[in-house]
Amino acid sequence: MRSRVLAPARGFSLIELLLTVAIAATLAAIALPILNTVSDSTKLNTETQKVEREMQTARLKSVSTNTVLRFRTNCPSTGYVRTVEVLGTSADAGTTRCDPTTYPWKTVAPDFATPPNFDGPVRMLINAATVTTLNVEFRPNGTAWQVDGSGVVTAISTSVTVTVTRNGKSRDITVNPMGKILLQ
Repeated sequence: MRSRVLAPARGFSLIELLLTVAIAATLAAIALPILNTVSDSTKLNTETQKVEREMQTARLKSVSTNTVLRFRTNCPSTGYVRTVEVLGTSADAGTTRCDPTTYPWKTVAPDFATPPNFDGPVRMLINAATVTTLNVEFRPNGTAWQVDGSGVVTAISTSVTVTVTRNGKSRDITVNPMGKILLQ
């Protein structure tokens, strides 16, 4: 008769496997809230950068086209922003300027006989982000002016702040009188 040599046991025992799963579950439970916080922070930063970029674009377009442009928040409703050309009429203060069907975004070359030519698209802030109601007007010389709710334009004496908020956290964008836009 031949003798059989038994091979040593391989693999994990049941206790080792349960212990490994318990440690992995504990680490996941600790890491999940941190991942949610990082995700919320990233989404807030993305929306704040979108608003800041839109303001920078409005300022640069105002200078390059020698046109007064107004950056409007909550236009046409909460969570939207839009850059509109100032026409010098009562429509500048009205909510109709936020309506993309009445004042569409022109994707073709400007037709200076039929203003406005430099209205931007209505941009939606996603991820439940909101922005404070503040309208800033950019002049062709690069300066920024503040516009109140009734359309009255006043010079900015100190920096004004646009705040983007999401889930109770917020980030600020400041605009100084010279038109410099800073993300805080």
